[in-house]
Amino acid sequence: MNITQENIDELNAILKVKVVAEDYLPKVEGALKTYQKKANIPGFRPGKVPTGMIKKMYGKSIMVDEINKLLNDSLYNYINENKLDVLGNPLPKTDTDVDFDNQKDFEFIYEMGLAPKFNLELSAKDKFTYTTVKIDDDLVNKYTTDIAKRYGKVEQVEVSAEGDLLNGDFVELDANGEILAGGIFKTSSVFTDRLKDETKKAFIGLKKDDKVVVDAQKISENATDLAAMLGVDKAVAETLTSKFQFTVKGISRLAASEINQEMFDKIYGPGAVNSEEEFKAKIREELGAMFVNDSERKFYNDVVDYLMNKVNFNLPTEFLKRWIVAVNEKPVTLDQVDAEFDNYAKGLKWQLIENKIIKENNIAVTNEEVIEHTKNLILQQFGKMAQSPMSDADLEDTAKRVLANQEEAKKLYEQVYGQKVMTLFKTTFTLENKEVAYDDFFNTAK
Repeated sequence: MNITQENIDELNAILKVKVVAEDYLPKVEGALKTYQKKANIPGFRPGKVPTGMIKKMYGKSIMVDEINKLLNDSLYNYINENKLDVLGNPLPKTDTDVDFDNQKDFEFIYEMGLAPKFNLELSAKDKFTYTTVKIDDDLVNKYTTDIAKRYGKVEQVEVSAEGDLLNGDFVELDANGEILAGGIFKTSSVFTDRLKDETKKAFIGLKKDDKVVVDAQKISENATDLAAMLGVDKAVAETLTSKFQFTVKGISRLAASEINQEMFDKIYGPGAVNSEEEFKAKIREELGAMFVNDSERKFYNDVVDYLMNKVNFNLPTEFLKRWIVAVNEKPVTLDQVDAEFDNYAKGLKWQLIENKIIKENNIAVTNEEVIEHTKNLILQQFGKMAQSPMSDADLEDTAKRVLANQEEAKKLYEQVYGQKVMTLFKTTFTLENKEVAYDDFFNTAK
């Protein structure tokens, strides 16, 4: 067997693989003997089917299988031995004629996409702002109020206000404002906070048996919600032009819990928090921990955007499009691939940049590190479910069972690599810490 490489340009190459009979015939003969031993053909005892008959029946398919195995192994070895940095896998050229019935020697031609070469330097000259959320009194008070509502009780009230839930009947009206015979009728609930702003006012200040008339399309901006509210299909809800009369049957309000010891004990357990001051201090601490992930994510995204703009290189675009069509599990056309290719190319570009960072900075992840990472994730999940942690031995076994799943293991390895890359960024780049208000942070993060 002989493999030659012809570089078309820096990103595309052709591999020509010449296969002669001596390369595959021994494998074919061995496979034929195996088939002969196992063949179960009427009129012959097992293992006694003539070789000629086996060859006539299975010879061509066996030869094709063995040649394909040989090609796959040879291409894989060639790429590894020559340390080629390829994108995707080599694609066989479809315009090559191969006659398995009459040929003994073959030449197979493959297209190959090569990864671009580029330089990337990370240094303290690269400056970033590391933004954190300012945990001020207003934010703490807001979360205190939200928690009190979450642990509050539902009560019936006489007059509706913003945030209330109104129960009642929707009935469709005709052009004259009369109840439409055979029209839509539905007993439903209206949560005032989900109404459009111009409609919300009409539902404030209502009492039991009060009536309000609204346009269907002004009840909700979401056709799915409107369909559920009126008991119709989404397609019907999208085209409704009628007005509806809503008659109030009841008004529910979530009354906030008193901020007292009973609520503290419900949330943190008996005696863990013993005053409103301690409660707010706990909230401040939890908010700080909660927003760390948001700060990390924003910083990481800023770095990705910066490096994607800093590093310029091309991809073997046409090859990659053909490769995506060829390997996709579901049939796709080149037009479909064209429509999504920009997003794919961005993802691939970052993958190449990140791989270069990992390689040039000798970042490695051990199995022990991934097991430890998995154990921490399991413990975090237990914390969310308010369950007692398992023993160290059980925790270790559970982590290993999770990692036995190849897809999960791949994901967890990537997470640990991501953590190490993040650490590299934070210790290499120059960071300016900046604390901003909650709303400013999340408006910027968007």
